[in-house]
Amino acid sequence: MPPPPVVLTIAGSDSSCGAGVQADLKAISALGGYGLNALTSVVSETPGIVSQVRLLDAEFIADQMRVLFGGFPIAAAKTGMLGGREQVHAVAETWKSLAHGRIPLVVDPVMVATSGGRLLEDEAVRTLIDELLPLATLITPNMDEARVLWDREVTSLEDMEACARDLSARFGTAVLVKGGHLKGDAADVLCHDNALTWHTAPRTAGVHTHGTGCTFSASIATGLAHGLDLHAAVAQAKQFVSRAIAQHFAWQSSGAGIVHALNHLQQTGA
Repeated sequence: MPPPPVVLTIAGSDSSCGAGVQADLKAISALGGYGLNALTSVVSETPGIVSQVRLLDAEFIADQMRVLFGGFPIAAAKTGMLGGREQVHAVAETWKSLAHGRIPLVVDPVMVATSGGRLLEDEAVRTLIDELLPLATLITPNMDEARVLWDREVTSLEDMEACARDLSARFGTAVLVKGGHLKGDAADVLCHDNALTWHTAPRTAGVHTHGTGCTFSASIATGLAHGLDLHAAVAQAKQFVSRAIAQHFAWQSSGAGIVHALNHLQQTGA
């Protein structure tokens, strides 16, 4: 049996394991990849609250990347929560020295948690825009992140299309604007080579979890690692994350009522 393709996630640790590198590693494993992680931070959180964030030293993040690239044939990578300006700069510089132009990179420009907690320092946004986004194969902002990057409100399907086109031209990369905050079907638009493609799935109502963006970007990276083209990788990832939401887990907790979590590893159906 040939070994699975190796996929690297560069992101933060989530103590509840529903988002961050834990969600990434579950998605990578479920889709037939071998996951590695370079931790950027440690976050104390649940699906409902971000309690505390500890950013890791920038040189330590870079060293994790260097060690992993020296030890494994990495086929694709993604970034998630990076945290601060120094951390973003370290990831961008290390990526350029190790992999730029050889390996696909999916950048999920994580800024705010689903619960509302800030996951990217304000001064780091400019570093993300100037240094990391131009290195990406694909950028996957949600509507709030797209508004920050585009510097305009994104409130409709038409806004999503215009934003995806403008950001793709600006950064010289493909852009997937995710419309999870709109009503109706869950619709995302991909701009690749100046062409737009919509990826939609039925919306599952009443699910209150986190980690969908992490899961989506990790799933796309895994598809690319398997050799899928970008459109096929996005389509496969869209189906996977939609099943993870629809087939979610739910528990009764002592303090937060019903707690939901994505189902990465026990999905049924194609």
